[in-house]
Amino acid sequence: MNCIIVDDEPLARKGLQILIEKTNDLELLASLSNAIEAAKFLKENSVDLIFLDIQMPGNNGIELAHADAGDSLIIFTTAYPEYAIDSYEVDAVDYLLKPIKPERFNKAVQKALTYRSLLDVTHVKSSIEEVNEDYFFVKADRKIFRIDFDDILFIEGLKDYVVIHTHTQRLITAMNIKTIYEKLPVKNFARVSKSYVVNIQKIASFDNNTVFIQKQEIPIGNNYRNDFFEGYVSKKLLRR
Repeated sequence: MNCIIVDDEPLARKGLQILIEKTNDLELLASLSNAIEAAKFLKENSVDLIFLDIQMPGNNGIELAHADAGDSLIIFTTAYPEYAIDSYEVDAVDYLLKPIKPERFNKAVQKALTYRSLLDVTHVKSSIEEVNEDYFFVKADRKIFRIDFDDILFIEGLKDYVVIHTHTQRLITAMNIKTIYEKLPVKNFARVSKSYVVNIQKIASFDNNTVFIQKQEIPIGNNYRNDFFEGYVSKKLLRR
């Protein structure tokens, strides 16, 4: 994948450049210091992946992602953990906290590579074909899959698609997360952010900002926190 860096800190850009140059699967097209330069570059070039700082003078990374990212995948970089939740309001693939550790960088890149490959093979229109009491059929990757609701761990929004994570596979289908959430049984699933729906029966633990399912850390969005804790945690997790 080709990529760009957008960060107002020279040392942060240099650190990311070193990590990218050590990664065979990435090609760095540009290292940019602000959102205005990045917006212009994105209009003139096709970019697979953006390493995007959130806190920058002028337009911040969230604003750039909303307005100019197009089909580019985004990995946010930030020194402020509190911004992590905001990053998932624009379907970010991942976020990295500065100083960025190589192993965490590699994990985020592998996730982006996986999602890019999923998007690349999703040429045929994919959709949910039929919904039953305990399962639905999903058309994805030129096949039709039966997905039992009980097998779903969580569902993630990605651009104009959703990624359905089960115990054994990841399926991507052309549908927004609001539409697929409306097809799921309310008693089993909760929407915890703009980009995530979780199977509440699969939650291993949680805190005020994060739901943990197996090895996945799923952020709880500010606009969804009250509904999650009042409507799902108190009534369905703590009393079952």
